[in-house]
Order: sequence, then structure tokens, then C-alpha cells
Amino acid sequence: MNRKIKANLTEGNITKLLIRLTLPMMAGMVSMIIFNLVDTFYIGQLGKNELAAMSFTFPVVMVVQSIALGLGMGTASVVSRAIGRGDSDIVKRLSTDSLFLAGLIVAVAAITGELTIDPLFKLLGADEITLPLIKEYMRIWYIGVIFVVFPMVGNNIIRATGDMKTPALIMSFAAIANMILDPFLIFGIGPFPEMGLAGGALATVIGRASTLIFSLVILVKRDLITTHGITFKKMFNSWKHILFIGVPATITNIITPLSMGVITRMVSTFGTAAIAGFGVATRLEMIVLMIIHSLGGVLIPFTGQNGASGNYHRVSEAVKKSFKFSLLWSVIAFAGFYFAGAFMAGLFNKDPVVIKTVVFYLRIIALTYGFQGILLLSSAVLNALGKPIHAIVLSLLRLLGLYIPLAVLGSKMFGLNGIFAGGAVANLISGILAAVVVIRIINKTLSLKDNIQS
Repeated sequence: MNRKIKANLTEGNITKLLIRLTLPMMAGMVSMIIFNLVDTFYIGQLGKNELAAMSFTFPVVMVVQSIALGLGMGTASVVSRAIGRGDSDIVKRLSTDSLFLAGLIVAVAAITGELTIDPLFKLLGADEITLPLIKEYMRIWYIGVIFVVFPMVGNNIIRATGDMKTPALIMSFAAIANMILDPFLIFGIGPFPEMGLAGGALATVIGRASTLIFSLVILVKRDLITTHGITFKKMFNSWKHILFIGVPATITNIITPLSMGVITRMVSTFGTAAIAGFGVATRLEMIVLMIIHSLGGVLIPFTGQNGASGNYHRVSEAVKKSFKFSLLWSVIAFAGFYFAGAFMAGLFNKDPVVIKTVVFYLRIIALTYGFQGILLLSSAVLNALGKPIHAIVLSLLRLLGLYIPLAVLGSKMFGLNGIFAGGAVANLISGILAAVVVIRIINKTLSLKDNIQS
């Protein structure tokens, strides 16, 4: 296989390999977290109405990003398995066709989003104060949706080869560009006009645009895409394989922001300050979960390559080590938020209700992040193994079967804190169940393999 394509994940010490791959992946994730936190920080300086409007956009933005992530996961899964089999032609074909599929999805997302701004955000609970502010942000954001979807697919192709550093550098550059542009475009510093929320959206679009350019350059340079032999038949065949993983992965990912939309609607009944605090808390939450997402991103190519090579003992060991790390990280995160949660919240907004909401959310739910992490890691492994239905059922159980019903019950019994408690219980139950399911599937595969060899 072409050396530029192949990156062997089927050999070497598993712990060292996971750490070596996760660190650059985490650096890229940190960049995107900073991307969102910088937006939240500067917009929080405009006032709690602007911050609340930003919070309303979060579930919708996450839906589009989840579609892109699901498509990227589907692409990474099939590409990594093709790499494990040593088939470079199929790698190029799948990579190229995934980008065409991304283009189709971009067009649908942009048009649908623009046409549904009013009814959708009214449904989420936006009022006459926040709705005009939401429109300022989303109309620009939808124009730049191409810069969200394309780079996410392109970076997942690069990660499927085992290269986590390049996507991290690409994402870091975007975060730096956004960080620089935000204050100029939001507040109108120097020759720039004061654009408020719209300026935050424009800074985001420009920052994301850089990721599209760089990822395409890398894909072409490494001979990961091809313009030869493109036919509708081959393209549709590639789409079928990508979407077999990508559609369930998208649904799995999209369930979270859709459910968060429901939770956002529930929180909005407690006032503008409460919804602003909830928005800050969920962004701080992203900091903790980004390391788990990073590890999950590593497990996809690791599991894909090792599974295709028959090295299921390595997959089993990697999964167990990852689960243990997730639980340990949860304890560390809880301690940090318990003692510093109020200080962190105050950096974004000084309103006492905003700070109180952030503190309550983090102290109630943070201890169960380890179990939520196990669910996230399990979904990545299941998708890489070609078992996306298992992943989607587990995610549906957590959010629709547990989180929302428990949040509704908790809201009636304990108010705002009851909503947060519902999320904590959902994390605990779904995480334990996910661990049982994944370990059983891997053990069953190992038993079948051993029986065949004997």
C-alpha cells in the first residue's frame, strides 16, 4: 500500500499508541472548544439577552455539526478498514465520493436551515427579544455551513490513516483566526463595523473557511482523493457503504442536540438568566468531554484497522483501558468544577442567577461524565466494528428513554435542579449498559475467531 496512505495501528504498545494518537487529537478538540468559548465570552459581554440568543442557537448548530460528524465517522470507519485490508484504490474512491456526498448535504442543510429559522427557534422558546438576535447569527452561519461539513469529513479521512496531528493543526489555525477576529467584528474595533452577534457568526465562518482550504490541500498532496474513474454507479456504491455507518452515526450524534433542544425549551421556562447559564455550563462541559471525544476519535481508526486485520485482542484491551480512563477523568473533572465552577461562570457573565445555574448544573452532573464517556467511546467502537445499530439504540435509550423523561419528572418535583439530576441518572445507567454491550460483542467475536483457528 502507498506509504502516504498507510499508518499501521495494528502493532506496538496499545497504551502508548492511544496516548500518542489522543494527544494531538485532543489539541485539535481544545482548539474547537476554545473556538466556542471565545465566542461565548465576547458575546456574553454584550449582555444576557445576546448570551441567551447564543444559547438557543447551540442545539441547532450542534445538529448540523452532528450530521457532518456522522458522515465523517462513516467515512473514517470504511476508509480505516480499507487501509487495514491494504486496498489503496478503495481508500481513494471512498474518500473522494465522501466529499461529493458532503456537498449534497451542505446544500440541503443550508436551504432547510434558512427557511426554518422563525418556526424552529420559536418552538425552542425564543421570544420577541431573542429571536431577532438569533436571526442575526444564524443567517450568516447557514451561509458558511459548507465550512463546517467539508473539513469535518476531510479531517476524518486524514485521521483514518492514523494521522491525528495534521487535523489538529488545521483546527488550531481556525481557532486562532476566530479568536483574533471575534473582538474586531463583534465590537467594531478599528476600521471594522460593530456587528454584534452577526460579527461572531462571521468570525466563525472565516475561521472555518481556513480548515476547508487546508484539509483539501492535504488530501490532494497525500493522494487520498482521485479524479479518475468517477461514475455515478461507483459513487452510489461508496455512498451506500459510507451511509451504512454514517446514517446511524449521524442519528446517534444528532439525538444529543435534538434532546438538548428539548432540555433547552424546559430550562427556558425558568427565565433568560437560567437559559444563559445553561448555555455557559454546556460549553464548559464540552471542555471535559473533549478528551473523551478525542479518545473516541482515535478508537475508530484503531478498531477499524485492527478489526480488519483480525487483531480483536488489541481492540478488547484498548476498549477496557479507555473505559477506565473515562471514569478516572470524571472524578478529576468533578473536583475541578466543584471548587472552581463559580469562578469559571463569572468569567462569562456576572449575573448571579447565571452563575448559580452554571454551578448547580456542573455539581450535579459532572460526577457522571465518566459513564457518559463510556457511552461515547462505545458508540465509536461499535461504528468502527460495523455495528451502528447497537450504537444508535444505546444513544436513544440514554436521551429519549432516560434523560428527557427523567428531566420532565425532575422538573416537576425539584425545578431546575431536577432537570439536571435527570441527566446525571441517564448518564449512569446508559454508561453501564454500553460497557456491557461492547465487551460482550468483542468477547463473542474473540470466541468465534478462536474456535475457527482451533
